[in-house]
Amino acid sequence: MKRFSAVAAGRVQRVGFREHVYRETFDKDISGYVKNLDNGEVEIVAEGSEEDLRALIDRINIIRYPIAVKSFAIKWQEATGEFTSFEIIRGDLQEELFERVDFAGTIMYQTLENSELSLKKQDQMLDKQDQSLQLQHTMLDKQDQMLEKQDRMLDKQDQMLDKQDQMLDKQDRMLDKQDQMLQVGIETKEEIVGLRKDTRKYLDDEFAEIKKELAAIKGALARAGIQV
Repeated sequence: MKRFSAVAAGRVQRVGFREHVYRETFDKDISGYVKNLDNGEVEIVAEGSEEDLRALIDRINIIRYPIAVKSFAIKWQEATGEFTSFEIIRGDLQEELFERVDFAGTIMYQTLENSELSLKKQDQMLDKQDQSLQLQHTMLDKQDQMLEKQDRMLDKQDQMLDKQDQMLDKQDRMLDKQDQMLQVGIETKEEIVGLRKDTRKYLDDEFAEIKKELAAIKGALARAGIQV
């Protein structure tokens, strides 16, 4: 176990420095005291493990509004074990009252500053939210415009498809007429071919009869002594 005695000088009285030291020892295995000195400085005596004490020094040797420790003189000693806890040694009632009033005013001022900072941050966040919403509206407007363009394109496509369907219907009708004409042509050709066959047979039969008749006439003439 170790012990250190320290004297802090600077803005360390009537700014809540003793409460800060006490708070940093809370729930730590550190005993001792902190008190104001008549010359405006603050004395700290603390006992505990060296590790805990060095960590405490780092946490109380600070410049953080409203506390400003300008110097911090330390003396290391062996622990005596005379303290059972860590406490604030307070002065007379009037001195403590003035210090508490000053500290309360400082805390109130700091609270107001923090509130103003918080409000500024809230305003900044709201501005960013407004910008984000404006951007979202802009994007939605663009999306609506794109959707409208897509709808117009789809309408045009539908119109083109309708025209294509109409053209295909016309083509189908034309193809049907062509098929009908081809069928008529085929039937006409078949009729012509049949007519030719019938005509040829008829002519062949007629020629055969004529040949027979000519042969009979020629025979009759020959029998009559007429040479042909």
